[in-house]
Amino acid sequence: QVHVVESGGGLVQAGGSLRLSCATSGITLSINAWGWYRQAPGRQRGSVAIVGSSGDTNYADSVKGRFTIPRDNAKNTVYLHMNGLRPEDTAVYYCRVGDGTGWLGYDYWGRGTQVTVST
Repeated sequence: QVHVVESGGGLVQAGGSLRLSCATSGITLSINAWGWYRQAPGRQRGSVAIVGSSGDTNYADSVKGRFTIPRDNAKNTVYLHMNGLRPEDTAVYYCRVGDGTGWLGYDYWGRGTQVTVST
């Protein structure tokens, strides 16, 4: 059974930092794409950061220079390091993993972790 589990969310003041983790298990094929997405109340879920198997990354314009997406292949874990948090970063953050075919192959999501940034 596949598990994708996020952790590390919480409440932080504006300007603060949080570190999210996404651990996976039960995926027998290679994980070639890791992504963090977020969804705020009343808004559509959108991409925050994606990292491929070669280390190539893609960030939403709104988080460039503030967020990074390191990964640990040995632990089947990806992280989202968030600095300079703003109230508009408040959302549920979801982890997504795939086989690197543009999410056309297998595509697994976690249940999300809440991040709340206060003023």
